Amino acid sequence: MKKVKRTTIYDIAEKLGITASSVSRALNNSSQVNEKTKELIIKTADELNYKRNTLASNLRKGQSKTIGVVIPRINQNFFSNVIAGIEEVTYQKGYSLIICQSDEDHEKEIQCVNTLINQHVDCIVISVSADGNDYQHLQNVLDHGIQLIQVDRVAEELETLKVINDNVQASYEAVSHLIEGGYKRIALLEGPQNLSIFKQRKEGYLKAFKAYNVPVIKELIVENAWTKELGAAGTRKLLSLPQPPDAIFASTSDFSALGVLDVANAMGIKVPSELGICGYANESFSEITSPSITTIDQFSVYMGNTVANLFFQEIGNNDTNTKPKIISIKPELIIRGSTKRNG
Repeated sequence: MKKVKRTTIYDIAEKLGITASSVSRALNNSSQVNEKTKELIIKTADELNYKRNTLASNLRKGQSKTIGVVIPRINQNFFSNVIAGIEEVTYQKGYSLIICQSDEDHEKEIQCVNTLINQHVDCIVISVSADGNDYQHLQNVLDHGIQLIQVDRVAEELETLKVINDNVQASYEAVSHLIEGGYKRIALLEGPQNLSIFKQRKEGYLKAFKAYNVPVIKELIVENAWTKELGAAGTRKLLSLPQPPDAIFASTSDFSALGVLDVANAMGIKVPSELGICGYANESFSEITSPSITTIDQFSVYMGNTVANLFFQEIGNNDTNTKPKIISIKPELIIRGSTKRNG
C-alpha cells in the first residue's frame, strides 16, 4: 500500500500562492490575517485534509501535553483500571496518553522508557516489572527533567512521586480473616522479593501470625508463585506435603489464586471447607468463579485518578527542597465464598 504524504502548511501556501507564515497565522486564528484570507486558507486546508501537528505546536510552548504510561501487563484488570483512572482525569485536561507494556521484561521496560523520553512526554507513569532491580533508566527520566510518578510497584530508592497501597495492612487483614475463620495451616504464595510490594505482603502475612501467636511453618511459604501457572505448581507442591495447608493466601494476584482453585477442583478438594483461598487485586473473574474468590480490592481506578491529579498538582511546583509526595491508599478485603466455611 502506497504511503500517502501528509499535508503541510507549505502545501497549502503553494496552492494559494502565499507564504507559509501567513498560513500558520491564519490557522492559529491570528488577527494579523484578514477574515476573507483566513476563510480561504481554512477551506483549502480542509480540502487538502490538513491535520495540525499538535505535538510540534505544544513543544514550541514547552510541553507535549502527553503522558507516558508503562505497565507490566495491559490485560490485567488492575493495570487496565489504573490506566482508565488516569485517562478520566487527563482527558478533561486536554492531555493524551501513550501506553507501553513491559511484559515483565526489564530490557523491554528500558526500551519503553527511552521511547517515551524521545517522544518528549511531560510525565512518565510507571509500575516496574518484576524482572530486574537496576533503575538507572528511571533516573534518566529525572535527569531529562521529566516528571516521574511510580504507581503500585515502585523502586523505593528513587525519590519520586509515588501512589501506592498499604500492602502490609491489607495482607495482615487477609491472613487475620483466615485465622479467625478457623484455618490452622495457612500457606503463602509470594512474589519476587526484589519488589517491595511483595516483600510488604509477606511482612503482613508474618505480622498476622505474630499477632495471633501462630507459629510460622517455612515449608508453607512458596517463592515466586505469582502467575496462574506458578500458583498451580506451588499448590500441587503444598498439597502433596504430609501435612498440607488448609488455606492458601495467594498474595501476588487473583491469577495465582485461580491456579490454586483449579488444582483444588482437579484434586477433589472442597473449597472452602477443606481449603480456604484468598487472592489479591480483585480481578473481574474473581467474583464469578465457583466458589467466588476472597480478594483484596486495591481501588485501581482511584489509584489512576490520584496519579493524574498528583501530576497536575505538581505542574509548576518549583520547590525542590521538599521531598516528593507519597500517597498511600488503603485497600479493602472482600470476603467471598472461597473462605466462608459457615456461609
